[in-house]
Parts: sequence; structure tokens; C-alpha cells
Amino acid sequence: MKQTYTITGMTCAGCKAKVETVLQNLDTVTDVTVNLERSEAVVTSTTPLNLELLQTALPEKYTISEQTKNIFAPSEIEEKSELQQLFPLFLIFFYITTASILMNFSSWKTAEFMLDFMGLFYIVFSFFKFLDYTGFPASFQMYDPLAKQIPAYAWVYPFIEVALGVLFLCRIQIPIALITTIIILGITTIGVSKALFDKKTIQCACLGTALKLPMTKATFIENSIMLVMAVWMLINLYF
Repeated sequence: MKQTYTITGMTCAGCKAKVETVLQNLDTVTDVTVNLERSEAVVTSTTPLNLELLQTALPEKYTISEQTKNIFAPSEIEEKSELQQLFPLFLIFFYITTASILMNFSSWKTAEFMLDFMGLFYIVFSFFKFLDYTGFPASFQMYDPLAKQIPAYAWVYPFIEVALGVLFLCRIQIPIALITTIIILGITTIGVSKALFDKKTIQCACLGTALKLPMTKATFIENSIMLVMAVWMLINLYF
């Protein structure tokens, strides 16, 4: 028999793997599929499962409950929840854009605006990654090609963002910062594109794991904006 449960407390790929392992080790369980974004687990077993037994098996940070049917259409709920989950990303982009405009309002220069935007982007996004620093690498490795091959890169990545943010805001070694941006975001965008093409339901690590953001086209657009700015700035520096 197959039963769907809601599990709260999962924040990263490591949590997903832990829950799957614990439930899979139960005697009568034959298959477990955990969806991190929906905070749910589909458990297949040979006999009916006791909810109390499942809760006892799981670590204390996770709470499991039976999922009840909703009277609304699934597509409507999924669309609404996705927009709600992406709201923090849109809000942060709005604040970064507004701050960059205000910083250059008195003597407007598009190039200066872009440098400030990229600098604030890196500083703000690295801040959210550091909120759950230990959980970020596992989530990042799920889609970034380089992080998959070199796990240490995922641990260093937030520090790279901080360094790039400082370089852009302080106008230090701009060519190096631009080239680095093109390389690291280019690699990440390849991974994001593949995840979207394969229609994988995974968590985006752009704002770390403290905020549960789904991997969507918004993630691709976010990286593309930074890449376009970096390429445009680099062309203007040398041509």
C-alpha cells in the first residue's frame, strides 16, 4: 500500500537523504520517495504503517503527519505556492535594484549602477548562504556541475561571493571580478538549465537553504541578468 505524508523540518538535500534512509530501513517499507520542496514523503509498504511508529523513527527535528486531500485543484495550489515561495527572491531583487539606483541617482552612470548591483547581489546572496552554511553545500551540489565534481568548491562558494561583492563595491580588480563572475555563474547556469530541462524538483541554493526556494525559470533569469551585465561590462572595458 502507498501513503503520502507531510514532513516538516526538512531544509536541505541532507535532510531529504536522512528522512529517506530512516523510513526505508523500517521493516515493512519497500519504497520511499521524498519531495523536499513539497515537504512530503510517499511511502510504499507491505502493511499499514502506524504514524506514531514513523514519528519515533525520525529524528526530533522532523514532524510527520498524514496528508489530507484538498478540495482545490492541484494545479491551482501548486502555482500559488510556487509564487509565494519565490516572493523573497523577487523582494530581494527589488531592494538590490532600488539601492543601486539610489547610490547612483545624483550622477547617473550605467556602468557604475551595474557594478553596485553586482556587488550588492553577491553580498546579499552570500549572507543568506551563511545563515545555514553547513546545509548549503549539499543543496548546491544537486545542480552545480563543478560542485558535484569538487565538493570543496561548494564550501568555498559563499566566500567567493563575498570577495566578489567587495571587489565590485570597492572598484578593485574589476576585470578579474567580471571574468570570475562569467565563469562561476556560467557553470551554475548550465546546471540550472539541465535541472529545468530534466524537470527536476529540487531546491534552489541561490539564497542558501534558510529560505525554501524551488528551482524555476526565475533562477535561470537571475543568473542570466548577472552574466549579461558581466559580459557587457567586460566588453566596454576592452573594446
